[in-house]
Amino acid sequence: MANDDLKLKMEKIVSLAKRRGFIYAGSEIYGGLAGVWDYGPLGVELKNNIKNLWWKKFVSGREDMFGLDAAILMNARVWEKSGHAAGFSDPLAECKKCHQRFRGDKIKNRACPNCGGELAGERQFNMMFETFVGPAKDSSAKTYLRPETAQGIFVNFKNIVDSFHPKIPFGVAQIGKAFRNEISPGDFIFRSREFEQMEIEYFIRPPESDKDWQKFFDYWVAETRAWLEQIGLTKEKIYERNLSREDLAHYSKKTADFEYDFPFGREELCGLAYRTDFDLKNHSLDYYDEETKKTFIPHVIEPTFGVDRLVLALLAEAYTEDEMGGEKRIFLKFKPALAPIKAAVFPLLKNKPALVEKAREVYESVKKEIPETIWDDNGNIGKRYRRQDEIGTPYCLTVDFETLENDTVTVRDRDTGKQERIKIKMLLDFIRQNF
Repeated sequence: MANDDLKLKMEKIVSLAKRRGFIYAGSEIYGGLAGVWDYGPLGVELKNNIKNLWWKKFVSGREDMFGLDAAILMNARVWEKSGHAAGFSDPLAECKKCHQRFRGDKIKNRACPNCGGELAGERQFNMMFETFVGPAKDSSAKTYLRPETAQGIFVNFKNIVDSFHPKIPFGVAQIGKAFRNEISPGDFIFRSREFEQMEIEYFIRPPESDKDWQKFFDYWVAETRAWLEQIGLTKEKIYERNLSREDLAHYSKKTADFEYDFPFGREELCGLAYRTDFDLKNHSLDYYDEETKKTFIPHVIEPTFGVDRLVLALLAEAYTEDEMGGEKRIFLKFKPALAPIKAAVFPLLKNKPALVEKAREVYESVKKEIPETIWDDNGNIGKRYRRQDEIGTPYCLTVDFETLENDTVTVRDRDTGKQERIKIKMLLDFIRQNF
């Protein structure tokens, strides 16, 4: 696809996301706030579906994983020990002419992307948001909004070991907000200042050789790729890239990024890092093996998934244009398990009380078992179909005059437009079999 076509696709996705209630610009009525986004009713459902599928796959569906929800605010010493207070930074370059600031490592030819002016020398910019706890605003009260969820896991390592006595290897996982004062947020929700992570710290024995940790690293590479394909991302659009030594984070011995072909280019979607024993050692934490009677500091493999980037990748993957009935249409081809709305119930005509009454019965019975079901009687049937297509609803259920005669409804498939008559008593099984 040509660059102009990709740019246009991105613009269409952003427009649809706002129009249909997926994502809004934060504080929009006051001019917005750069790098901050609000999720609307459908966006919340899509995010929750992603998080629920991830939790089921990597946490509740496993015996060796423990869930956690750590606080966003932490004692400032956490960030000193983790190395973030001193080293969590990006290169900052400022244009001498227009004075706009940019990430130095993202600029080509050393010219200002805004006006073409000369850039001043780079300096390191710490991306953590500072804040203060309590009424005093001095160094003793200073802390930060967490830039990652990982440290909440590390500082609770001993608590989890003491509470559950897990046998190593085991993992701790959490989903939560993180904050980074990005120099140049952009590409819609791809790079923002407030975002959500799904993260695992998987604890292993200190390796005797590289192959000991590499086997766990390779295992999580396979698990990550399998899950990305499971939620509907095309295998051929996902790439693995091992970072060079100079690009590694201060805590990492090896990092592999999973990159995806977004409309604006190939960029990082999620990552996998071998953090060695860096964090537990810095926090002075260890593990006592009750079987061997030995104490040691575990090493860590860390799979990290960005929820917002997954939302954007799935919107890009699902966005489809075709022609149906001689008319152009737009639809989101989500996997049914991810679709924010699973089914929409229509009365064929809303001015016919008998149809409306029967349609309400169908709607209430389906919604009771499948909560992601909505009622729609706005506009003619064609407009309702197009609206549901745009939000990715897999099935539209229409109650018509034949329904009153034989208790069947018309079920329309989102992807094909095919319609078939289904007995009302068979509806739930029909819909669920595709989830």
